[in-house]
Amino acid sequence: MMLWTHAGPSVLAAFLASLVEFVEALTIVLAVGTVRGWRSALTGVAGGVVLLAVMIIVFGPLLGQIPIKLLQLFVGVLLLLFGMRWLRKAILRAAGVIKLHDEQAAFDAETAQLRATSVKAASSLDPLAVATAFKAVLLEGIEVVFIVIAVGATANMLVPASVGAALAGVLVIALGVALQKPLARIPENALKFSVGVLISAFGIFWVGEGLGLIWPGEDLAILALAAALLIAALASVKLARNRLQSMDDAS
Repeated sequence: MMLWTHAGPSVLAAFLASLVEFVEALTIVLAVGTVRGWRSALTGVAGGVVLLAVMIIVFGPLLGQIPIKLLQLFVGVLLLLFGMRWLRKAILRAAGVIKLHDEQAAFDAETAQLRATSVKAASSLDPLAVATAFKAVLLEGIEVVFIVIAVGATANMLVPASVGAALAGVLVIALGVALQKPLARIPENALKFSVGVLISAFGIFWVGEGLGLIWPGEDLAILALAAALLIAALASVKLARNRLQSMDDAS
């Protein structure tokens, strides 16, 4: 039986990362459905889901053809770049250097843009609405698929990672259907901060594995790496905040 201590980090990382992506996709789909009609919005969503499924079926088996060490190194580098990008933005937002991401503001901007164009009759499909919803689901869905594969493929943790992503999807969809408004109260920057730490930890771990490094504690080393990254990130927030305050005082 798979132990939670081994599967837990994969489930948590996939859940948190996917949660962010699903929230962003939901915001756009809600805007499209509210302004242009739910038939067009759901048609775009269905098209995006179908294309994602085809991509998984076609490209998924190719992973098994790549030597495991090369796959670990390649995935590790991608995860590290991906995670550090999220973590950098989260640090800057937490320090007040750049503005926090606001899903309500994103929803308002999207609805304003959609209202600026002509609306077709509700009985017919709206090409703009279909394309907007399709693009949102496809782009955010590709990131979710990448996260699941990257987190789980190199250690036979695809099932736990998929479970984490699926739980995030069910949660976001359920809340979206129940509330029918953007999930603006979800602390997205805190989520991205956590995801950046976890994904970066996975990246460092798999780069080490790909280079032949033997980690103390094996998979549990991911937790130690995450703790070290969290401490460094929190220290970076404090330094950036102090630097910003010094610049304000000087001006």
